[in-house]
Amino acid sequence: MAQKPRTVICVGDIHGYISKLSNLWLNLQSAIDPSEFSSALVIFLGDYCDRGPETRKVIDFLISLPEKHPDQTHVFLAGNHDFAFSGFLGLLPRPSDGSDLKDTWKEYEGSEEREGWYRGEGFEDMHLQGRRWAGKIKATFNSVKGMAYKGSIYDAGSTFESYGVPHGSSDLMKAVPESHKKFLTNMVWVHEEDDVCIDTEEGLKHCKLIAVHAGLEKGNNVEEQLKLLRAKDTSISKIQHLSGRKNVWDIPQVRHRKNQTLC
Repeated sequence: MAQKPRTVICVGDIHGYISKLSNLWLNLQSAIDPSEFSSALVIFLGDYCDRGPETRKVIDFLISLPEKHPDQTHVFLAGNHDFAFSGFLGLLPRPSDGSDLKDTWKEYEGSEEREGWYRGEGFEDMHLQGRRWAGKIKATFNSVKGMAYKGSIYDAGSTFESYGVPHGSSDLMKAVPESHKKFLTNMVWVHEEDDVCIDTEEGLKHCKLIAVHAGLEKGNNVEEQLKLLRAKDTSISKIQHLSGRKNVWDIPQVRHRKNQTLC
């Protein structure tokens, strides 16, 4: 008798909304057969922080899952917001090419004043995205999203507040507990599964799943992109696979889909 395919769950952007995450988890438990849920592969597709009011509680929730559901497999991908949060906290790996993290500033230095990049404690050796994340943008309204900015271009003000410190304060570096720093450090940029089953009109198909926050870039060699993502190459100023929109595969018009299945 053929073994039943493992259930794979992909969870998109959470952005600091603990109540929505808790409700989603309860709904998954109700909708999926208990034996399938208990052994599922759960891939969180990144963007755990910013915008919503409870980043700290969201990360606490995610950290608790392996103990609460020991037979599940949990994968935590980095989104562009989480990458920037990690950059501010000094948790990113050093660039593999021997360059300095400050070298990532050069490409976008024309935006420094407008975006109000962070210039406080530790900025001298900080990745560009960490400085942007903790900065104070001059504009008050984001016309693209139709809402007010929450402190920075990343809307990071709510993350600072969830840890009890004001936006842009270096005190956040001490306020974030070690368990959260470990979680952020251990995030992966890509996850690959060689045999995932999906239902199609032609029946069940076995596919390779590549999960990445935004997507793989159009027109570029897939294996070269995967090599970059596996290596966590921090010499890049803006990692399109984590933050790209127009140049990644198959993003629906209304809502981003943060995974790709290659059959």
